[in-house]
Amino acid sequence: MPGTVLLLAASPAGKGCLVDAASVLPVLAAVAPSVLSGTDTANVVELADPLEPQAVLTRLRAAATAPGPLTVFLAGQLQLDRRQHLPHLALARTTPSTVRYTGFPWHWIREELRLRPPGTTTLFVDLHADAETWQHLRTGPLDAGRAAALYGRVAPPPPRRTVAPPAYMKAVATILRSGHRPEPGVLHEQALGRVAHEGGHADIVLTPPGGGAALPGGFVPGPAYPPEQPRPRTPDGPAAADVHATIAAAVRAGRHGEADALAAQWEQTAASTHGAASEEALHWREVRADLAMFAGDAARSCRAWLTVAGTRLAAGQAPADPAVEAAVDRAHHQWGRIDDPARARELGPALADLRLRVPGRREGALDHVQQHLRQLQTQG
Repeated sequence: MPGTVLLLAASPAGKGCLVDAASVLPVLAAVAPSVLSGTDTANVVELADPLEPQAVLTRLRAAATAPGPLTVFLAGQLQLDRRQHLPHLALARTTPSTVRYTGFPWHWIREELRLRPPGTTTLFVDLHADAETWQHLRTGPLDAGRAAALYGRVAPPPPRRTVAPPAYMKAVATILRSGHRPEPGVLHEQALGRVAHEGGHADIVLTPPGGGAALPGGFVPGPAYPPEQPRPRTPDGPAAADVHATIAAAVRAGRHGEADALAAQWEQTAASTHGAASEEALHWREVRADLAMFAGDAARSCRAWLTVAGTRLAAGQAPADPAVEAAVDRAHHQWGRIDDPARARELGPALADLRLRVPGRREGALDHVQQHLRQLQTQG
C-alpha cells in the first residue's frame, strides 16, 4: 500500500523569525518518496511557509485520512498564545500578539491523528521556541497523541538577531539522501548525533512514550500536559489498539455502519465502567462524531460534537479548555455542512447557545451562527 508524506515548513516573516524552516525543504525534496515514507511508493505533499491555519489543517486532515503509512516532516517555530498559554506552530503572519488567531495550535495535530491505526504514523519535528515557550515546554513537553510516534527536538531561542538553521531536520534529510531509511528510532539517534556536534546540547529531545523525552544534560521533563490540565486517559493496550485499527479499516472499506456499531459498543462499556462524563466514554463519543463525518452525515456528527461539548462543560471543564473548544469548533463546522434546512434549524439554537459560552479562536463565530440561522428561517 502506498504511503503518504507531508513536508511542512513554517516560520513567521520579519524580525520575529527564529528559524529558517523552509531552507530544509529542498534537501527533503531531493530524497526519493519511497525513502521518505519507507514504502514502495508514496505521495508527497509539500507546504512551505503557509499563511493560514486552515490551509495547514486541510492538508494535515487529508494526509491523516489517507490509507497506508503516514510520515510527517515538520520544521518550524513554536509560540504560546497569551490567553491560554498553549503552544502553536507560528505561521507566516504570526506575531506574539496574534498567535491565537494566526498560528496553528499544536493540539490540532493530536486531534487530526487520533483515529490513525496505531503503528502507521511517524512524525519527525525540528522546532525552535521563543523564551516564553521554551520555559513552558520544560514542564509540559509536546506529544502527538497515542496514535503517532513523535521524534525530534525543540531548540531554545538562538542569539538575538540570529535566524537558526533547522539542523536536526537537515541531518535527517542528509541521512535519507543516501537512499537507505533506518528505523525511525535509529534515524532519530543518528540525526541527534550530528546535531550534537553543532552545539545542540540544550535541546529538548522528543521520543515516543517509553523511549523517554529528556534533555541531553539529564533533565527529564514533567508530564506531557500542563499541571492544571490532567492528562486524559483514552483506552489503550492491545484490545483498544485492535479496535481502532478495525474501525479504521471498516471506514476505508465504506462499512460505516459497522464502524459506528463497534465504537458504540466501546462507548457503552466505557460509560458503564467509568461514567458517561469520563474521558474514556467521551473518547468513544468523539470517535463516533468523526465516524459520522466520514459517513457524510453532517447532522449526526454535529449533534455528537454538541453532546461532547455540553458534557465537558457540565463536568466543570472551562469554556477555554482545548477539548471544549475543539468540540464546539467541530460541531460548528459540521453544522455548516448540513444540507437539510430543517435539520440545520433544529441544531442551530443549541450551537448558538454553546457559542455564547465558547466563542472559540476565530472572530465572528457567534455572528456567523446567528446570521446563518436567520437565513435558514426563510428556507422551506
